[in-house]
Amino acid sequence: MKKWIFALGLLLASGPLSAQDPVGDYGEVPAFVLNDLNGQAVDIEGYDGSYVVIHIAATWCPFCNAEAPYLQQLSQEYAEKNVKVLLIDVKEPPELVREKLQDKFGFTFPVLLDRDGTVAASFAPEDVLPDLARDEVMLASNLLVDPEGRIRFMSLLDSRNFDAKLIALKARLDELLASN
Repeated sequence: MKKWIFALGLLLASGPLSAQDPVGDYGEVPAFVLNDLNGQAVDIEGYDGSYVVIHIAATWCPFCNAEAPYLQQLSQEYAEKNVKVLLIDVKEPPELVREKLQDKFGFTFPVLLDRDGTVAASFAPEDVLPDLARDEVMLASNLLVDPEGRIRFMSLLDSRNFDAKLIALKARLDELLASN
């Protein structure tokens, strides 16, 4: 019975998120500097002039893990089109992130550590799932930042349609690249 209640809770929780339109102008990307798995500081402002796909994850998140191979594929497919991919892991130790994400999926793009969740929380829309911590709202989310630093796509966790959101992200990226 507890499993059914938990599953029902997940389905209900994903409803308001799926209603959000991923394509739009969500304002400027919040400024942030995070360390990567090698301890090197990565500043989002260093990506000005590039398209940046940001995925917010945790090692225990099944949707994050399901999307991981597609992020690596996207990174390789769009590397020559001035598109960068960043993964922001929320509140986990670097050793765990290296083992469960970087090494497991062979990422060739930076994996950043948001030790206290403040960067993930800075992306969270105020009106979505106010009962969750702001950094939890953003898990399994994908954002697309244009070369001017504006968020042009934001898909929040949608447990029923997450494959469709990945397809929509790629379509939006192709659309923006074609307009340049």
